[in-house]
Amino acid sequence: MSRKIYALVDCNSFYVSCERVFNPSLEGKPVVVLSNNDGCAVSRSEEAKKWIPMGAPIHKYTKDVMMNKIRVLSSNYTLYSDMSSRVMSILNNFTPDMEIYSIDEAFLSLSGFEHIDLTEYGREIRETVKKWTGIPVSIGIGETKTLAKVANRVAKKTPGLGGVFCIYHDPEKDKILSRIDINDVWGIGSANTRKLRACGIYTALDLVRTSENFIRKYTTVVGLKTAMELKGVSCIDLENAPPKKEIIRSRSFGHDVESLDDLSEAISMHTARGAEKLRENGSIAGYISIFLKTNKFKDTPQYNNSTGTYLEQSTSYTPSLIETALALLERIYRAGYRYKKAGIMLADIVPENEIQLNIFKTAGDLKKQSNLMDAVDRINTVWGRDTIKYACSGVERKWSMNRASLSARYTTSWMDLPVVKA
Repeated sequence: MSRKIYALVDCNSFYVSCERVFNPSLEGKPVVVLSNNDGCAVSRSEEAKKWIPMGAPIHKYTKDVMMNKIRVLSSNYTLYSDMSSRVMSILNNFTPDMEIYSIDEAFLSLSGFEHIDLTEYGREIRETVKKWTGIPVSIGIGETKTLAKVANRVAKKTPGLGGVFCIYHDPEKDKILSRIDINDVWGIGSANTRKLRACGIYTALDLVRTSENFIRKYTTVVGLKTAMELKGVSCIDLENAPPKKEIIRSRSFGHDVESLDDLSEAISMHTARGAEKLRENGSIAGYISIFLKTNKFKDTPQYNNSTGTYLEQSTSYTPSLIETALALLERIYRAGYRYKKAGIMLADIVPENEIQLNIFKTAGDLKKQSNLMDAVDRINTVWGRDTIKYACSGVERKWSMNRASLSARYTTSWMDLPVVKA
């Protein structure tokens, strides 16, 4: 019986790497990608890390940006999402089982691959992803997901390894674990870190050498699983993404919004996005709520409120969800306030095949709605998001978040395709 083996593939500085694929002039230059409304640094190139901390509000580092000629870009989520899908599609060719852990990370099952050189296989994966997408990745391989995380960290921090490190059966494993701070171990949060350090446990190796009874007493079940994983005992399997319990869509506005019309557009857009996510997951929602918030950091009248309702019939049909969301908005909207944020939440989510019919909707009605949504989703997938959109979600959307340095949608918009001039 083959032992479990996992590989963690992590895209390097993913947002920055996506920008560099279509703008090679950024290679070797300090680059920072910002969060919503151009607020904080959420991705940094290696060249920028010495000056700009992760999560730092960029307005506090204006001098550093100017003095070091750091290129600052707005987040282009359309581009990043599409590039992520391409990377994950490639990775799926290298394993029979994979867990997409985040937009830039995936765990691959390599169980049964013991007969091959795992490091070479990792290099093949890395080279293929780079060749087909232009995205550099780091790969860590180990007999548990936690050890794969450790190996990935080593691969990323050690230039001589070429981006791939296999800790599986490595004779230097204890030495490697002794160099990993307990705070950097996957699954050990800040609360457990404080407890463990107070007990003299400072590294991953210290945790491995601690008795199970002690760990069970001073940490959580997750802490115990983490310790076992570091010992090479697999306790955390790959997960197929479970159905979401709720879907939340919201964004801060680029500037404060006062009118009901602008808020209606924003709520309609967020509801449409939530409905798309429902259909993507093969789900329907039975409850919807909306919320409004003013800016608590401004010396202006404050008003925050939310409301929700159960639907007569669970659905992912966008027009019905938008109609309900706008009715909820009218219920809580108050004139005279400057709103900073609005959003929606879809809950009571179940698989679409569990829909309950009622006397007002026949199976034929539901089929027509499903066919219409399928057609809209296919068109928007092929031709780019919002090729078909709902008029109530607005056209100009002047309330949208600030993105002063937004790159083009190179992979999803015909108008933004790079042009090669003769």
